[in-house]
Amino acid sequence: MGKAPTDIYKIVLYILMPAMLIMNTGELSAVQINGVYFHDSVTVSGNVMKIRGAGVLKWLFFNVYAAALYLPPDVSSRDVLEDVPKKMEFHYLSDMKAEQFTESGEPLLLKNASADELAQIREKIDAINIMYRDVKKGERYSLTYMPGKGTELALNGQVLGRIEGYDFAAVYYRIWLGENPVDDDLKEMLLNNAGRTFSSK
Repeated sequence: MGKAPTDIYKIVLYILMPAMLIMNTGELSAVQINGVYFHDSVTVSGNVMKIRGAGVLKWLFFNVYAAALYLPPDVSSRDVLEDVPKKMEFHYLSDMKAEQFTESGEPLLLKNASADELAQIREKIDAINIMYRDVKKGERYSLTYMPGKGTELALNGQVLGRIEGYDFAAVYYRIWLGENPVDDDLKEMLLNNAGRTFSSK
């Protein structure tokens, strides 16, 4: 006996629901990437930032984290490294030790900045490295830059510290968004150059 039209409709709706969750974010409060949810927008110091893109960082056969980038709606992705508000969220898909953040970040900073640039902000780099803590699967770091205030590092919403100055942010965000990022595909997805429809740009 065939299925009733209403049953067929329910099956089709169930199949399409994940895609709808991503595509119709103008009517939803969250977006999904590989089973991880991110808010469609965040407000920091009165500044509303919309999600621009999201992706997953993979290393060998492992998913390391899902990341999302937030920018003000009127800021072009081309200007992401300029002195503009921005926030990145990282949802960890595996455990990480605090020292791994330093070990992985330093080579990428060397690839994306000159020796002089790094020398000028070395104390600030050392300061943020000290802030990092071990993370468990499912925990989140956020990195938020606000002009005139600096770059704030938080773990699961708890602020660990702030690094003052645009000079630091201009270099540090290059780890993910610079000429030689941790992963080219992730950079493209964060900037929404991969054509994802949930982004505000």
